[in-house]
Amino acid sequence: MKKVILKLGAVLLITIFILQSNIVIAATKTQLNQSSNETDKKIEEAKEQLEGIKSEKSETMKQVEELTYQISEYQNQIDDLDKQVDDLNDKIEDAQNKLNKAQEDYTKQEDLLEQRLIVSYESGETSYLDFLLSSDSITELISNYYLITELATTDAELLESIQKQKEEIENAKQTLESNKKELESAKASKQSVATQLQNSKKQKDQYAAQLTEEEKQTQAEIEQFEADKRAIQAELARIAAQEAAARNPQGNNGSSSSGTSNIANNPSASGYIRPIVGYSITCGWYGYAGHTGVDFSGSGISGKPVLAVKDGTVVTSTALKNPNGTYRSYGEYIVISHGDGTMTLYAHGAPGSRLVSPGQTVKQGQQIMSVGTTGNSTGYHLHFEVRINGRPVNPSPYLP
Repeated sequence: MKKVILKLGAVLLITIFILQSNIVIAATKTQLNQSSNETDKKIEEAKEQLEGIKSEKSETMKQVEELTYQISEYQNQIDDLDKQVDDLNDKIEDAQNKLNKAQEDYTKQEDLLEQRLIVSYESGETSYLDFLLSSDSITELISNYYLITELATTDAELLESIQKQKEEIENAKQTLESNKKELESAKASKQSVATQLQNSKKQKDQYAAQLTEEEKQTQAEIEQFEADKRAIQAELARIAAQEAAARNPQGNNGSSSSGTSNIANNPSASGYIRPIVGYSITCGWYGYAGHTGVDFSGSGISGKPVLAVKDGTVVTSTALKNPNGTYRSYGEYIVISHGDGTMTLYAHGAPGSRLVSPGQTVKQGQQIMSVGTTGNSTGYHLHFEVRINGRPVNPSPYLP
């Protein structure tokens, strides 16, 4: 009987313990839920406050950023106009040399014609027929006929040459005048753009003075990125010009041998593949101000292979870094020239993941680096650009 009572007592104690535990657990859950709700509420309030702060900052920051990109574009236009002025000066010099040569040749031909006329005058009214009839034999007749034929041919060639020189002089003068007009127009355009540039800089400085220290740091990074992009653009334009000259050594304007015009006018004929498998474009061409390419991103993209979209030669494979060793701008990036007037740029690669070097030939689909987030990047993604003559163009039409 005692054993039964002890067993019942034990069961009762266990039951009471379990009930108390459940009560404690239930109370704890309720408290945790209440605490969680309060925490969530505070988080939401903090988010709202943060968004409000960001909104207040963003208007000024947005103005500064827009003006920064505007300034960068004006500077690009000035760079282009500087090159145009240099090219026109070269053309003017070339046209002037051709004009001088044509006038020199014309003077020589005129002197020859004058001497020929003097000889004809001094010989009197003797005609070619008189000259033939004065022959004493058949042999002399044939010889005289040959001389007359040569003289007549020489006279005709001389007159034709003089006429040709006149035409060349006129064409050279027209080309020279046309180039000079273009030069004046280019200089006027440059002056206009320079004025717009200065106005934009003044406006930017006014807005920049209102930025917080954190925003000023961000703005400095953006300006550095734009400076890097202009330097890269200038270098790629120089390389593109060298390649174009190599493809077309005669300098024939409009030649399709380079393929540049065909690809530019028909991007779908580029023959590109996508630079990364299994991921879509998440930010398009100018998806935000200053974005001169497209971005591929998505879950698990970190470390994924970046592929050459087409056969080509690597012209750049480097990492943009600050003096303190931190990445900036494009970070780890690669540029490939495809021999058809187009180049492709791949940016923000993982640290040390670049697998190719300048001058190296690559095949379509070959891995060139891995996806990272180096430089001015807010997350793992691949930034991809297409460039023609160094300038970025919308990459989307070139991709399948």
